[in-house]
Amino acid sequence: MRLSIVIPTYNEEESLVRLHREIDEVSKANNYDVEVIFVDDGSKDRSWEVVEQLAKQDDRVNGIRFRRNFGKAAALNAGFNAAKGDIVMTMDADLQDDPREIPEFLDLMATGLDVVSGWKQERHDPWHKVIPSRFFNGMVSYMTGVKLHDHNCGMKCYRREIFDEISLYGELHRFVPVLAAARGFRVGEKVVAHRARQFGASKYGFTRFIKGFLDLFTVWFITGYGQRPQHLMGTVGLVAASLGLFVLSYLAMIWGLSRLGGFGEPVHLHQRAATLYGVALLLFGGQLLSMGFIAELLVSQQNRIAKAYSIKERLETSQRQ
Repeated sequence: MRLSIVIPTYNEEESLVRLHREIDEVSKANNYDVEVIFVDDGSKDRSWEVVEQLAKQDDRVNGIRFRRNFGKAAALNAGFNAAKGDIVMTMDADLQDDPREIPEFLDLMATGLDVVSGWKQERHDPWHKVIPSRFFNGMVSYMTGVKLHDHNCGMKCYRREIFDEISLYGELHRFVPVLAAARGFRVGEKVVAHRARQFGASKYGFTRFIKGFLDLFTVWFITGYGQRPQHLMGTVGLVAASLGLFVLSYLAMIWGLSRLGGFGEPVHLHQRAATLYGVALLLFGGQLLSMGFIAELLVSQQNRIAKAYSIKERLETSQRQ
């Protein structure tokens, strides 16, 4: 078994040598066949020079350098595409993840899990990062059904075949376990030590949580309705259109009755707000239904290229003869 360790790097020149040394110690102690892939996400310091030096000293070290900062999801995706190992681990480059945890991750993978996600049970972060993070993790677990305590933890372990079925873009890197679970892969978690930051500063601010919540709704839609978008948009569209039709029918009825005489004052529909609401609901429902049909056409075309299912193993007659 070969282990690939993918490490996104952005302005981490002070920590890379020590991180490599710790990984090397763990690998030698456990006799791991390992490759380390540093992905320099447009660093402005000497991070790439350090990676080049490490690669000269250790042929197990590989590097990928972006022309500019494309984000962590892009860096991970590039690392996953380059990884040759049966098992792929991800770690942050800031030394807050401890390589000595690697053997326990692999032990859990040996039990049949396809993804093992780290859980920073005790965090060395300020409260204004910890509290929103816990709320976010609770929302992700509730909306997706994948019950993990720490979806944001950078230390995770995957089987290589997962990335033949999942591609990352935007900020979806934190949702790989959710996307994997939606394809039928088994997901677990492990408590990991969260070491205090020694160099540099955090690369994430408050906007991280805003982007995270927007991405959460994207993942919720992809995993729940990616193969049947009309089930969501069509349902909402039918409800909206039916409600709008009911309102307009009611208004038309009372307008007609008022014109017959003896049923109160004449009704002027253009002066009633309900008329606007009814028309708006009817148009909104029709638009959603139309969008649902277009989405279904796109999904049907996509399924001709990408499989809508995931095969774990095959048993064929030729194999038993």
